[in-house]
Amino acid sequence: MKKRFPFWILGLVGILLIVLVPILYFMPRAAASSNDPWSKLPEHPVHVDHKDIVKGDFKTGQDVTRACLVCHKDAAEDLMMTTHWTWESKPFDVPWRDQPVTIGKINQINNFCIGTQGNENKCMSCHAGYGWEEGKKTEQANPENVDCLACHADTGLYGKGTYGNPADGVDLLAAAQSVRAPTRENCGKCHFDGGGGNGVKHGDLDESLYFPDENEDVHMGKLNFQCTDCHVTTNHQVLGRMIADNYTIDPKEQVSCEQCHVNQKHEDERINSHLTSVACQTCHIPALAVQDPTKVYWDWSQAGQEGREDDHFTYLKIKGEFVYDKNFAPTYLWFNGNNEYRYILGDKIGADGVTYINKPAGSIGDPTAKIFPFKLHIAKQPYDVVNQYLLQPITSGKDGFWTNFNWDQAFKLAAPITGLNYSGQYGFTTTYMYWPTTHMVQPATQALQCDACHGENGRMDWKALGYPGDPIEWGARATPK
Repeated sequence: MKKRFPFWILGLVGILLIVLVPILYFMPRAAASSNDPWSKLPEHPVHVDHKDIVKGDFKTGQDVTRACLVCHKDAAEDLMMTTHWTWESKPFDVPWRDQPVTIGKINQINNFCIGTQGNENKCMSCHAGYGWEEGKKTEQANPENVDCLACHADTGLYGKGTYGNPADGVDLLAAAQSVRAPTRENCGKCHFDGGGGNGVKHGDLDESLYFPDENEDVHMGKLNFQCTDCHVTTNHQVLGRMIADNYTIDPKEQVSCEQCHVNQKHEDERINSHLTSVACQTCHIPALAVQDPTKVYWDWSQAGQEGREDDHFTYLKIKGEFVYDKNFAPTYLWFNGNNEYRYILGDKIGADGVTYINKPAGSIGDPTAKIFPFKLHIAKQPYDVVNQYLLQPITSGKDGFWTNFNWDQAFKLAAPITGLNYSGQYGFTTTYMYWPTTHMVQPATQALQCDACHGENGRMDWKALGYPGDPIEWGARATPK
């Protein structure tokens, strides 16, 4: 008797083919896409036009927020959990303090405008909230004080005034009806003009990035990236933290080139040999302040002089003398993403004549550190001669320095706000502050070439970085002594 062919085998083979062929076909493509930068970009939700959704006669910013919360019920509470709202870090244990400390714009000192506590009515125009004139505790406890319009309204229809409130004359209904996902214009209103004006603070962020040429920034120019393409946002928590306002930063909270450019090698193996010790930014951001100048020096000791003509780039009576620069090479340091030190209000000034507002962490012996570009801002700012710590003056408002140009009175006014005792004797001391450079990435054709760093006229200070000399002569990463 002839055995019947087991046709179920054919069925099984067919099923396996149906399953395996697509897997085998798409597997190489999936592997390729995993290294494709475009596959890493976040998907932005389709915008819903709010012109026919938002109704009402809005008298205050809080009226607008209440309307937003009808549909976006958790939005305010989500934002209130972020440093965009608190302007303050979580408490840190730092080696030089007995108690945990917090760091942020709200309570610490810098070497630009010195600190927000000296000029709250103006500084808070960049805070994502309303009502700071009632005080921090009152303002930050109320979800209705969250300013949805600051990040979501058309910037041509909305602007901030004093203490974070809407500017006089703003049509709140028109602004509320214009809301959309944040654009470079929304983010730039604060981040491009931080420190008191266009390009003052960062060196890699300024108003030229509203509509940049691709030769200035290949991402925002040629590819028209929005800030949220890299600073990925979930529940209003924006990826990316600054060492200016923190001591240590969780890598999961940071933005990096590698979040999109995954395991991408260069064709030239000599370049690949640098990847463990040189950050992407070092080669691909060859210059700071490419179009608009940035401030590199600020001397507060010269403020208040009579008879000098004000000029935005050289001298202002209320702020002192300045030096600006543009299209210049960064300062290079080893950097692992954290601070070795961040000046805390009340810390002693530097014994050698220089006080560091921050010191990026990293060294030639740190396997997690890479050579990284920074803007260095140098300032002369006030300190207490007896107590030997930096002082924050009250600059604006009644009897502030900008009213009567009396430093002594400005420090006395600040004492109950900052909690620092003022001895009655002040002077001016030099401070350094470093700002990591991550924007203004130029096209690959403009990346630094070998002779930009190596050779007689190279831009690197190799000995300051810990090498015995140019490593092209000494071989790979040196061992620290």
